[in-house]
Amino acid sequence: MDKLINCLVVDDEPVAREIIEEHLKRINTFRIAGSCKNALEAFKMISSTSIDLIFLDINMPDISGLSFAKSINKNIKVIFTTAYREYAIDGFDLQAVDYLLKPISFERFLQAVNKYIDENTHIKSKQSEEWNEEKSDYFFVRSERKMVKINFSDIEFIESLSDYIKIQLADKTVVTRETISNIEVKLPPTDFIRTHRSYIVALSKIESFNNETIDVGKREIPISRRYKEEVLKKLDGKPQSN
Repeated sequence: MDKLINCLVVDDEPVAREIIEEHLKRINTFRIAGSCKNALEAFKMISSTSIDLIFLDINMPDISGLSFAKSINKNIKVIFTTAYREYAIDGFDLQAVDYLLKPISFERFLQAVNKYIDENTHIKSKQSEEWNEEKSDYFFVRSERKMVKINFSDIEFIESLSDYIKIQLADKTVVTRETISNIEVKLPPTDFIRTHRSYIVALSKIESFNNETIDVGKREIPISRRYKEEVLKKLDGKPQSN
């Protein structure tokens, strides 16, 4: 069995740490060795624990992520995570593996992880792309200043509205500032289908359909021309007569 990659998450914002941790839990070969709210805690962690990779925020109180990165063993690799694009040059000057801008989608996160793997050939890249099946039946989104757990089985459909999306569950609607494409990569493709640039539907919640629409509960979801062939093939194997 290949060696697990010990990861440390360092960020002064609890929500930001939670997002990175949830992303890491979906990749089998990566292990969360610790989670710290500042550089001082991180110093203590790396002095007592073998760390391979640090997901490091830059703008932190007392000791910045850049200062912390300059002071650690160069064998420990760093992926910077920040809301500030202007630090990118400084980050790459420190030979960081990658530089992730918040909010960090799983798709972009996986690109950074694969870049780390490419630079460390003893790790099998195939394993990095595998989801941890025990953890892949839900994801978290930020809504109303907290992280909300979304179980795949509860989703009826997802609707994109400008710069935010609505996730319709059986008993409530969750609104989050996210793109529908970023949410789509978190969903198992065997259970969900994109019907329109603004809609994703849970296959198990579909009550009826025709060439133009899908009925989910009391909602009529459109099927756009772009997705029609794929949708109808997946639902019935052939187009429906009007």
